[in-house]
Amino acid sequence: MKAIAAYLLAALGGNTTPTADDLKGILGSVGAEVDDDRIELLLSEVNGKDITELIASGREKLASVPSGGGVAVAAAPISGGGGGDVAAAAAKKEEKVEEKEESDDDMGFSLFD
Repeated sequence: MKAIAAYLLAALGGNTTPTADDLKGILGSVGAEVDDDRIELLLSEVNGKDITELIASGREKLASVPSGGGVAVAAAPISGGGGGDVAAAAAKKEEKVEEKEESDDDMGFSLFD
C-alpha cells in the first residue's frame, strides 16, 4: 500500500511515469520503510498503463463485489413466537435504564444555581 500511495502521489504531482527512485524518495521523505521488491512489482504491473484507466478499471471490479450489507438482514432466522419475548424483555430493560437516567437528572439542585 505504501508503494501504491507513493506512486499515486508522484502521478498527482505530475510525474506520469515514476521510477523506483522517485517512489523511494517519496517514501524516504516521510520515514517510511522501503520494500524494493514491492516497488519493482508495482512498476512492472503499471508499466505503460494510464493511472486514470487503472483506477476506472478497479472501480468497475469493486462494483461487482457484494458488500454483504443486505445479506445479513435477509439471512437472519425468523423464529416463531419465542423471539417476541426476547425483544419485549430487551425493550423493558431499556425502559428501566431510561427511567433511572431521568431520576438522576432531578437531584434537587441545578448546575447553574
